[in-house]
Amino acid sequence: MSDETGTPDRPEGSTGDTERDGGPRPEPLRFFGTSWVDHDNGYAARRAGVAVGSLAAAAASCLVLRLAYEGIRIADTGPFVSVLVVVMFAICSAFAFRNTWEGFGKRHDPQRQASLRGMLAIGFVGSLLAYFVRSLIEAPGEKLHREEYEKAREAHARRTTRRTGNPSRKKRRR
Repeated sequence: MSDETGTPDRPEGSTGDTERDGGPRPEPLRFFGTSWVDHDNGYAARRAGVAVGSLAAAAASCLVLRLAYEGIRIADTGPFVSVLVVVMFAICSAFAFRNTWEGFGKRHDPQRQASLRGMLAIGFVGSLLAYFVRSLIEAPGEKLHREEYEKAREAHARRTTRRTGNPSRKKRRR
């Protein structure tokens, strides 16, 4: 970490980290650590736990939103405000779902993410549902991390490949 800025010295990804043998080290995923690499250390149980947890969190969130909607309705603010609140949460949730889903396949631009923070916070149910659906397929973010890890391993293999023989003794063709 840089002392001045608090940012990593290396860019995101696995290329800067190395294992004991000098190869790249996989980047850990939230809730999974590095068990996603070989699908070991309780990977299946963790995926099931993430799926159940995200679905339960989404259900609890919907219950809280329902209570908030009832509060707005009891306040008798009128049908326009009630419809506006429902549409706002629906649109923000759909957008958050799409944004979260795309984040499992590619890294987001940090500036864009910062500007969307409010909308993504409103649509948190969509993010939870995206996490649930993705955990049925694989660990959320596994595809992206696996691609980066494989690229880093290939680059490391190319860098460390040794040549045989002394190049200065190579016979020249005439």
